[in-house]
Amino acid sequence: MTSRDEVSAAVADAHRREWGFVLAATARVAGSLDVAEECVQDAYGAALDAWLRDGVPRSPGAWLTTTARRRALDVLRREQTLRRKLPLLVDTAPDTASADGGVLDRDRAADGADAIPDDRLRLVFTCCHPALSREAQVALTLRLVCGLTTDEIARAFLVPETTMAARVTRAKKKIAAARIPYRVPAEADLPERLDAVLTVVHLVFTTGHVAPTGADLVRPDLVSRAVDLGRVLRTLMPDEGEVTGLLALMLLTDARRDARSGPDGAVVLLEDQDRARWDQAEIAEGLDLVRTAARAAPGRFLVQAAIAAEHARAASYDRTDWTRILRLYDLLLGLWPSPVVALNRSVAVLMVDGPQAALDEVDALERGGRLDGYRYLAATKADLLRRLGRGPESAAAYREAISLTDNAAERRFLEGRLAEVIPR
Repeated sequence: MTSRDEVSAAVADAHRREWGFVLAATARVAGSLDVAEECVQDAYGAALDAWLRDGVPRSPGAWLTTTARRRALDVLRREQTLRRKLPLLVDTAPDTASADGGVLDRDRAADGADAIPDDRLRLVFTCCHPALSREAQVALTLRLVCGLTTDEIARAFLVPETTMAARVTRAKKKIAAARIPYRVPAEADLPERLDAVLTVVHLVFTTGHVAPTGADLVRPDLVSRAVDLGRVLRTLMPDEGEVTGLLALMLLTDARRDARSGPDGAVVLLEDQDRARWDQAEIAEGLDLVRTAARAAPGRFLVQAAIAAEHARAASYDRTDWTRILRLYDLLLGLWPSPVVALNRSVAVLMVDGPQAALDEVDALERGGRLDGYRYLAATKADLLRRLGRGPESAAAYREAISLTDNAAERRFLEGRLAEVIPR
């Protein structure tokens, strides 16, 4: 007999692993993202009772998909019945969006459906509708397609959870009010949505690379989902330098996964990692992709991939070409003037010009206020102050970083560093 705790754990695991697959498959039947989301949520709820009674199925994702699609078909049948019985009250024009959030017009965009071979990626392109703002596109796609919580998305955007919840709600309301149809874009329309799609895939990867919450440093399900989508994207658009750059960046970054934690789960910084534990197959593939894309115009993902390639090539942390990495960060800041990029650049400044120069840049970022509440700003400042021998100030910064950190592995690392700088 399966216990309720075992079933709850299985449903939670299926949500992490299968949400995107189940929603994408259901959306193709439902023709509406809102209807699909409701049917998928019903399927997960039904699993709690059915799996307790019958046991957890061998393929939870298949069970959930079948259940959700059946519910979607039931909804469609009820709507068809209403149309037959109330023809004067229902607008049956195939191009009309429903009030629940828009339709997925499969017939009129068949070439788009055929052009995108992965249901999840097809739905990502569909959600990145140009009528929505870029932030709304990305947030809505992360929420609906990738199954991230509102809190996880808020952390990725460096905004409060309430702000992100309101943003997602406004996006849904705009879709309904403007009667924006959710159609699979035609192949010719894919390029204009590409940057938003790349942003979504990258945010899924980074959310998995360092989980915002929980006991483990990494969420392998999100990392694998992002890499899979990146591979499908490259198959779809092999000549797009940014597509190749993103896949290379993810592979070169993920190659360090096994070395990023010790046997007890504690965080191991890049400078202390055993490079023999890096995945050499991923590194070789990533480096080959960087060389392949080198002929393309530099974009933000390709430049980040080039930075990751420098780390991958280096025999040790000290023998890394930090001067070249600093130049690449300067190029990246010109392409993508993000305060997070500027913060990451401070590590290269540290290695080239020393901790005081890096601290000056971090202080400037802190005064700018754009990284308020960002745990890595406080953690970076704490480390620089530690290197400069300014123990009490470093301790204060470590305490701030700890207060902002909900990942248990990162928290343990920061608490260990705090203990090192507290005067005995």
